[in-house]
Amino acid sequence: MDVELIAPIAMDQGLRFAIREGGRTVGAGVVASIEK
Repeated sequence: MDVELIAPIAMDQGLRFAIREGGRTVGAGVVASIEK
């Protein structure tokens, strides 16, 4: 999945993340690769 963030953030391969909407977690995962 390709994701475009609304604000810059430091990320690294293997980092766990959560996607939240309205205070609820709607998705979670691990960064597999980073495109520059």
